[in-house]
Amino acid sequence: MSADRKSLTRYAWLSIAAALATIAIKTLAWQLTGSVGLLSDALESLVNLAGGIFALLMLKLAALPPDEHHDFGHSKAEYFASGAEGALIIAAALAIAWAAVRRLLHPAELESVGAGLLVSAAASVINLLVARVLLRTGREHASITLEADGKHLMTDVWTSAGVIVGVAAVALTGWRVLDPLLALAVAANIVWTGYKLLHTSALGLMDTVIPAEERQRILDVLAIYEAQDIQFHALLTRQAAGRRFISVHVLVPGAWSVARGHVLVEEIEAAIRAGLRGSTVFTHLEPLEDPVSFYDQQLDR
Repeated sequence: MSADRKSLTRYAWLSIAAALATIAIKTLAWQLTGSVGLLSDALESLVNLAGGIFALLMLKLAALPPDEHHDFGHSKAEYFASGAEGALIIAAALAIAWAAVRRLLHPAELESVGAGLLVSAAASVINLLVARVLLRTGREHASITLEADGKHLMTDVWTSAGVIVGVAAVALTGWRVLDPLLALAVAANIVWTGYKLLHTSALGLMDTVIPAEERQRILDVLAIYEAQDIQFHALLTRQAAGRRFISVHVLVPGAWSVARGHVLVEEIEAAIRAGLRGSTVFTHLEPLEDPVSFYDQQLDR
């Protein structure tokens, strides 16, 4: 297992611990107040727990080295984690909406609002701190799993803030309908988050090109050599969670020796890898003078 990727599993454990803590805290807040808005918040934390457990499993799988059945490793497993979390989020949203509609039909008074809101606020602080850690680590290590988990927790933070404001508004105004209406708004927001996670996972599984900023780094490297009368074409890229796969054809004078061409492409590959950590670079050497070299630029010749 890759030592660098294996180390990411400890952040999944952090997410699981945060989910367990917030489930307990938010359930207490709901029991104190009877608020369906706070209940919706607690249900979302159950999704956080399920997502954290699945993220842990997928991070372990993604960190496994290549084997006889997976020559390019297992990094795409991370997309299953973010996709599963997206599906779980949408399922939680449906449960929240159901509870909210029932409360709309059968309104109830809220109790112990002050204590319940303080308890819920404590859970939000935990989620905020953990989310910032997951987002930072996910970006540093190009882990879509940790980023998805972090974004979900940040959504939970804003959701909790909205619920707290809504419950406080009910306590101040006596308008009990605000509580289930806010829960429905929470459900809609959660559905949107789930959709975005599913969309991101689908793009990754479809071999989407690397981001424009990363592609520009490759072009900047190639520009250095183009100034030396070396040409390039057929630049193809795809990403698989924390790994990038890059292919490019290098055109050099036909009179060059194999050894000279090999030294050049090794240098180019090393320069690209230095600019994009976690990149696998493939180069194909071609003679500048041969017209056939310029036909071979598409995925299928």
